[in-house]
Amino acid sequence: MSGLLIGIGVGPGDPEHLTLKALKALERADRVFVPVTEAAGETGRAEHVVQAHVDPAKIERLGFSMRDASLRHENWDRAGNAIAAVCRDGGTAAFCTLGDPNVYSTFTYMWHTVRSLLPDVVVETVPGITAMQDLAARSGAILTEGNESLTLLPLTAGEDVLRAALRGSDTVVAYKGGRHMPRVREVLAEEGRLEGAIYGEHLGVDGEEVQAAGADTERRGPYLSTVIVPPARSQDRGGRLKDETGRAI
Repeated sequence: MSGLLIGIGVGPGDPEHLTLKALKALERADRVFVPVTEAAGETGRAEHVVQAHVDPAKIERLGFSMRDASLRHENWDRAGNAIAAVCRDGGTAAFCTLGDPNVYSTFTYMWHTVRSLLPDVVVETVPGITAMQDLAARSGAILTEGNESLTLLPLTAGEDVLRAALRGSDTVVAYKGGRHMPRVREVLAEEGRLEGAIYGEHLGVDGEEVQAAGADTERRGPYLSTVIVPPARSQDRGGRLKDETGRAI
């Protein structure tokens, strides 16, 4: 009998961002898995979101190392086997992930791992609110307007990728700033895009910071930080609307 694996997006950290569909999926799950990256006794951010809505007896922590790349496959295999043990006899396993399960998520690796162990497992995902949406709401930033384009990238991809996005896209959203943030601010300034850029970290949890990206040029951020770089916009209503010829409409 094929089991069911559900990847559930729980948002950036604010428990109020958990959707009704996510709550229903958590209720139907036989086991709820949450990733942790700190010491075994720590409550991870995904667990912080779901623990008020789920019987603690149903929750199981899965450890992942974010600093030691050599342990990735070992971590994925161990976690995948734990999830497969629930699905193997027709059970339903939920894997909770920050943000959305289809956007830079650990769930992707769980999907591949469990599917390799149980080829007939059914996989579903429940979308979640992303960090860029949360930061936009908390800061009042408009992500896109009219015919504007938006590029989302991880800052771990490198400086050249960031520069290309800044030169080729209207709005740029960058994740995973961490230790790269001082250099990121320099690049934004060099490209003429620092003014108006917004920085956020620990969204929806203790220690939340939302501020202008250029407010503290030397400050590093946590791995889960977000930068929104909006384009320069006129104050005219509908000023970013254009027809197929590029003329304002």
